Amino acid sequence: MAYFTIDNNMIDSELLPAFSLTIEDSYTAAIYSDTEIQAEMVKVLQNNGRIPVFDLEDGLYQRLTVEANITFYHKWFGCQTPLPEILVLFELQSCAKTPLHKCSASEVRRVHFVKYFMSGVSPMVFGEPIHGVDLRTINTFVNMLQKLKEHHIPVLVLVSNMEHALLLGDAAYKLQEKGLQPVEIDDGEEEIPDVESPGAPTTANLFKIPAKVDDKMILFDPPEIDYIESQDGKAMIVINDESYAMDSTLAEIEKKLEVYGFYRCHRSYIVNLQKVREIITWSKNTYSIRIDNKSQSTIPLSRTKIQNIQEKFSLK
Repeated sequence: MAYFTIDNNMIDSELLPAFSLTIEDSYTAAIYSDTEIQAEMVKVLQNNGRIPVFDLEDGLYQRLTVEANITFYHKWFGCQTPLPEILVLFELQSCAKTPLHKCSASEVRRVHFVKYFMSGVSPMVFGEPIHGVDLRTINTFVNMLQKLKEHHIPVLVLVSNMEHALLLGDAAYKLQEKGLQPVEIDDGEEEIPDVESPGAPTTANLFKIPAKVDDKMILFDPPEIDYIESQDGKAMIVINDESYAMDSTLAEIEKKLEVYGFYRCHRSYIVNLQKVREIITWSKNTYSIRIDNKSQSTIPLSRTKIQNIQEKFSLK
């Protein structure tokens, strides 16, 4: 079994807190942090750990076709996986003959994935691998992670988006100034306790949802909310990528919003069902919900909730 360890001796930075983390080759670890801490983490790994980080800065040949790029690096790294299988694995067969400079950003990202996958380095570290790409590219990266586990390569993913950490990581962590803390990943085994007192009415008499912005209190109509997520034990309203803090936990707000068509799709998320555009199946019982908003947000869906939510949309 292969291991990848980050210890206090590697961290020589005033910005990063001291922490230790060991990643086995049987799972992917994801660390969620703000972009400043992430950049410092990348610097530490590159300078002190001598570990290459996937960051889209390694060169590809823009005038060569997708297939020519992959063929070159396939020989360079001595990759044993057949070239046609590589093209299919990363869903690049349809643009194989297209020069790279004419490809979409998501297609180029998948070519970067191919290059790093064929390099065979261990461990593998990715910085923001699925930021700003389409669903096909996200799906290929999820499949790639599975392949890397099959090849016994420890993987660390650095992200600034909690949804990405929960989607990509078998183990997820949050890195802040106070240290590295594990994020509980919902496996659907534990039921969320009912916070309603005995005899409480089943219909909520709630028309506005209060949230704080600086020293002001803003009232939101439930239909305008995309979803609500838990951050450090507090609920955050999310509307078109803008977050607003609530003086409530998810458990406290869940029952009040149920009558307005909100659903607890994950331990850390309540989604507005009216905003759901798509239910996505990734791999190995991993699911997400795509929200119909400006950024087409994807949020995690617990594997044991998939049947329930399909019934709500009369899909089964």
